[in-house]
Amino acid sequence: MATAPFFVYGTLRPGERNHDLFLRGRTESEEPGRMRGVVLYEGPGYPYAVEEPGGVVTGELVTALPGVYGELLAALDRLEEYVPGDPRNLYERIARDVTRADGTAVRAWVYVAAPAVAARLRSRGKLIEGGDWHNGG
Repeated sequence: MATAPFFVYGTLRPGERNHDLFLRGRTESEEPGRMRGVVLYEGPGYPYAVEEPGGVVTGELVTALPGVYGELLAALDRLEEYVPGDPRNLYERIARDVTRADGTAVRAWVYVAAPAVAARLRSRGKLIEGGDWHNGG
């Protein structure tokens, strides 16, 4: 997973507020993708992906330019306030399969709700029907 692509489903998608701030000029490619086994819940201005069997989320598969991968990974970890192993994380960065439009699968990093956040969302959060924040968030 040293230079795996990223699966983005919220404010990092093209046309959203963090896309230009974090991804413009740092990507080799951006293509539509779908991730199974997750659903989306509304957050305060951004969505949370929560692991859920049978769920499907729509987003983009983003491949970083080779020379900026480490810089981009660190920037996205900061954006998501993710620190490996920190129990206060709102998100966890995990590796999951993403299906491209042509049906092929690729392993990618994705930020999903940390366990405590996911439990709270499952009990009283608002599910984004259809798994596409562009169409429901």
